[in-house]
Amino acid sequence: MIRWIAFSGALHLFLAVALGAFGAHGLKGKIDSKALETFETGVRYHMYHALVLLILGCAGGQLAWHTYTGVMYNIGIGLFSGSLYLFVFTGVRWLVLLTPIGGLFFLAGHALLAYSIFVSQPPV
Repeated sequence: MIRWIAFSGALHLFLAVALGAFGAHGLKGKIDSKALETFETGVRYHMYHALVLLILGCAGGQLAWHTYTGVMYNIGIGLFSGSLYLFVFTGVRWLVLLTPIGGLFFLAGHALLAYSIFVSQPPV
């Protein structure tokens, strides 16, 4: 198991659930429906990639490029979900320019994961 990747996945799962609950209970009625939808998109992608990080951390020792994949997912969460959260909280419009860059990091992580699975030797 690659501990830092699994740890980051577990930490991101905690944050995604906490932020999701905050959005559902603390933001409802305080922000408009479009902003709430934006926040929920950030939480959804945060959760998906946190789960992948946790799985990657538990199986990563068997995959090539697992460290780079974990880095890509962590950066992607920070840029994609983080920019959406900050945009909703601050209203600073330019933050959404970071969102597609985070998406590119997610795509790079997925490509590295696919490559890692393809080139790795199956366990004996």
